[in-house]
Amino acid sequence: MRSDPATSAAPLRGLGGPLRSSEPVRSSPAPSAAALLLEEAADLLVVHLDFAAALRTCERAWQGLAEEPAGASLEVKCSLCVVGIQALAEMDRWREVLSWVLQYYQIPEKLPPKVLELCVLLYSKMQEPGAMLDAVSTWLRDPDNQGLPEYRTLAELHLQRVLFPLGCLSEAEELVVGSAAFSEEQRLEALQAISVARQQQKHRHSGSEEAQKLNQEGPSTHKFLSLLTLLRQLWDSAVSHFFSLPFRRSFLAALLLCLLVVRFDPASPHSLPFLYKLAQIFHRIREAVSSLCQLPLHD
Repeated sequence: MRSDPATSAAPLRGLGGPLRSSEPVRSSPAPSAAALLLEEAADLLVVHLDFAAALRTCERAWQGLAEEPAGASLEVKCSLCVVGIQALAEMDRWREVLSWVLQYYQIPEKLPPKVLELCVLLYSKMQEPGAMLDAVSTWLRDPDNQGLPEYRTLAELHLQRVLFPLGCLSEAEELVVGSAAFSEEQRLEALQAISVARQQQKHRHSGSEEAQKLNQEGPSTHKFLSLLTLLRQLWDSAVSHFFSLPFRRSFLAALLLCLLVVRFDPASPHSLPFLYKLAQIFHRIREAVSSLCQLPLHD
C-alpha cells in the first residue's frame, strides 16, 4: 500500500515543512577560526606537551578574535586564557600570567570569573598572593560583577587565599561586612576567623618586640661575658705562674719575710706554733686556689 505523502512528511514539519530533493541539507554553522585554533592549542598542550607552541597558538587565536565583535565568542576567549595560563605555568613562567591575560582584557574588572579564579589559585599555590590583591579587590568592587553567580565563590577565595595570608584583616572585615554575597552564618564565621587571626597577629607582634629587645641587649651582655672570660684567663695565668714555683721554695720565701718583718728566733720553742700555723695557712690557700680554678665559668 502506498503511503500518504502528507503523513510521511509530518515528522519533518517541525524543521520547516516537507524536505524536497532540490533543497540543500541544513547543517550546523562551521566553527570559527578561533575555535579551531583553540582546539589545536589544547591538543598541543595535552597530547604533544609542546607548551610554547600551545601559547603561540592561543596568541594567534586572540589576534583573530580582535576583529570580531566584543560580545562574540566569550567562551572561546575564556578557554584560550585557560590554555594559555596552563602553558605559562608548565614553562615556569607563572609570574607572567596576570599581565598576559590583562593584555587581552585591559582591566581586571572585565576578567571572566573562571580566569580570575584560576589566577588566584595559581599565585596562591606559588606563595605569591600579593600579586592578585589589587586585581581581585578591583573586580569585587565592580557593580556589574556583584550580580554574577560566581561572585560569592570569588569573594570567599579572595578572603581565604589572599587577604588572610597577607594579614590584611581590615580589608577582610570590610569585605565580609559590606558584601551581600555572604549569608548571616557565613558572615559570623568569617568575623570569628578574623578575630582569631587578629589575636595571633598581636601575639606575633609582641614576640617580635621581645626578640628586638633581646637583640638590643645582646651587645652589652656579650661585652660583659667577654670581660668575665678575660678576667678568668688572667686569674688562671697568675695562679699557674704562682704554682710554677716549688711549694717549699714559696714557703721558705714567706718564712724569710716573716723573720725580717717580725724579727723572731725560729730556734725558740715559742716560735714553733707560729711556724706550724703558717704552714697550715699556705696549705689551705693552695687547696682553695686549686678548687677555684676547677670551677666552670657560667654563661
